[in-house]
Amino acid sequence: MTTHLALLRGINVSGHNMIKMEALKTTLEAIGFENVQTYIQTGNVFVDTNEENAAAVGFKIKQEIFKVFGHEVPVVVIGKADLEACFKNNPFLKEKELDTKKLYVAFISTSLKSDSINDLKMSQVKPDEASIDESRIYIKYAVGAGKTRLEQKYIEKKLNVTATIRNWNTVTQLLKMYEER
Repeated sequence: MTTHLALLRGINVSGHNMIKMEALKTTLEAIGFENVQTYIQTGNVFVDTNEENAAAVGFKIKQEIFKVFGHEVPVVVIGKADLEACFKNNPFLKEKELDTKKLYVAFISTSLKSDSINDLKMSQVKPDEASIDESRIYIKYAVGAGKTRLEQKYIEKKLNVTATIRNWNTVTQLLKMYEER
């Protein structure tokens, strides 16, 4: 069995795409996923399956959400190594007196080229900062996530990808949950 973490984008936000986590859990168990575990209401769900291909798992989850709940929800599926890489490769963690409340990670549907940072046109989102590492973008907001142009829609438009963003507290908790499984 392989454990996957599915990150659902845009559910239970501002009253849109409402899905109760208990209903999601039951739905995913009904299509064969095991040990389904959710974390908070914003769409973080662990599943165990014999399917090793993350994209196949994401597609199956996306299809079932549309079928059962009627919501078109992008899904990015990651593994434990992706979360571990967040702690190993995040350049902002080396800064002294870092306010982790301004630290986020955008998980991307595909691997990015090393020069993809140029496509983000960072001069348009200053003073926010970002760094790309494979299929993750580490973000440090100058003021906060609510007052930035460097958000999920901007990233998706500039890089032509599916992205979903999690704050550092959530990333930390998800890794802890992965380790406890």
